Amino acid sequence: MRNRSHSVLGCVALLLLVASIGVAQWQRGGPRFRRQPLRSEYPNWEIDSEFGEDHFTFVRIQYDSWRSRGRSRWSNDYPDCDWNFSYRLQQLTALQCDPNGIVLRLNDPRLFDYPFAYMSGVGGIELRDDEVVALRRYLLNGGFLMADDFWAPEEWEHVYQQMKRVFPDREPRELTLDHPIFHLVYDLKAKPQVPSIQAWRSGYTFEYWHGDPRGDEEPHFHGFFDDTGRLMTLLCHNNDIGDGWEREGEEIEYFRRYSEKWSYPMGVNIIMYAMTH
Repeated sequence: MRNRSHSVLGCVALLLLVASIGVAQWQRGGPRFRRQPLRSEYPNWEIDSEFGEDHFTFVRIQYDSWRSRGRSRWSNDYPDCDWNFSYRLQQLTALQCDPNGIVLRLNDPRLFDYPFAYMSGVGGIELRDDEVVALRRYLLNGGFLMADDFWAPEEWEHVYQQMKRVFPDREPRELTLDHPIFHLVYDLKAKPQVPSIQAWRSGYTFEYWHGDPRGDEEPHFHGFFDDTGRLMTLLCHNNDIGDGWEREGEEIEYFRRYSEKWSYPMGVNIIMYAMTH
């Protein structure tokens, strides 16, 4: 896989403080109305030509879903989530980042050019047979998958069953707080939990419309590991980390409480783990 070079590996020591992020100045609507984003409203930049193809690209996975409710769940929080996160990686680290990212299906051979892939809203994901095979190959060949924004036991069980098609001979393990992914760059003192901005505005930290939590509203991070102990897949259950990226510019309190404190530090840690392990 490309995007894993010495120039990337050296970036961890060059991180700035999260406090230097500042509040995003681009907004596109208040609590009740959000129009389609325009790329011109978001930060943009040129990739330094000396890096050539040696830069990080945020890859979002397009997939089918049985729980689409009239829209495609793969595009949850897209595209401003991807633009904002790519910008913050460019700003906070020494990574050269593609400002636009890319959307791929799991069976696209180009996926093997990228070490990190992201899925959002996976509570109703349905993997095709060829995508199951492709995802298994991608992960066992060094790729890393982050699956975000799914809640409650019913959605966990569905994601678990889909991932067991990928790894029938492996079981996910829940990460404890001492796992390096919580401390690799930013030293997190607790497991993050990020609700959507809609849930937060309603006074909740748990997204109840996904199902009955049955007494468990805590965040869980489960992983599938390869034979060397490398974490290949991070399943961010009872979390919407991507909303902290997408909605960072809408309300300063949400930004401070979730985007700055949890979503970006956890996101940076995940990317650095994916790029260096």
